[in-house]
Amino acid sequence: MKNQQNHDLQSRAYAPALCFLVCGSLLAFDSAAQEGGSDKSLTPEQQSTKTEVWEPVPPSVSVPETGVPSDSIVLFDGADLDAWEAEEGGPAEWHVEDGVMTVNRGAGGIRTRQDFCDVQLYLEWRAPADIDGMEGQDRGNSGVFLQERYEIQVLDSYDNPTYPNGQAASIYKQHIPLVNASRPPGEWQSYNILYTAPRFDDGDTLESPAYITVLHNGVVVQHHAEVQGTTEWIGKPNYDEAHGCAPIYLQDHDADVSFRNVWVREL
Repeated sequence: MKNQQNHDLQSRAYAPALCFLVCGSLLAFDSAAQEGGSDKSLTPEQQSTKTEVWEPVPPSVSVPETGVPSDSIVLFDGADLDAWEAEEGGPAEWHVEDGVMTVNRGAGGIRTRQDFCDVQLYLEWRAPADIDGMEGQDRGNSGVFLQERYEIQVLDSYDNPTYPNGQAASIYKQHIPLVNASRPPGEWQSYNILYTAPRFDDGDTLESPAYITVLHNGVVVQHHAEVQGTTEWIGKPNYDEAHGCAPIYLQDHDADVSFRNVWVREL
């Protein structure tokens, strides 16, 4: 009997604490539910406003149907090579005619005078129509280098077998394109490239690699592909050198490849 009384006393002593825990939890749950928009006293429209975000407001960009976005930096509009320089410095010496710039074979590549990091890069390119006696890597070879280090291959890959990680729209010797979207030689083709630059910490150690997405003639051929390091013809890619923003570079690979409508948006 005495034990029963002690048990009843202990139960009555614990009851307030138990009520505090349980009731407090229920109140907290009810408050959280109301914060989450499940308060039945509110109309659906009123509940909906709880998850609306009004700031920041994105800036407006005009996009003409046949033009370039208004926030773009035009790198080549057919007039001149003022935005470019030779790879060793000095004026760019490629040919400009009829709104098109074409590799000046033997003069070397050209690079932008401005440095870039994360970008959307758009350009149109054309491999030469005369392919007599040429095959593989000898047909319309050039390249688009982000930060002068990471190459997206330019090549006539229409009915032209070569190693797939070196065909058009490959991240050269790193990533094979998902599909071959090439048009016949002599026809204009487009690259729309989304690029995230690599990040390095204060000790020049790689924190995150570069990533590239490529649309070739409007078709996704590289989907957020991780860049393994600098483009290498021989050997494996690596991130052995920390770097900041750097120019966009177009390659002279001894082929009469042409470019037009080149613009870039900094992201």
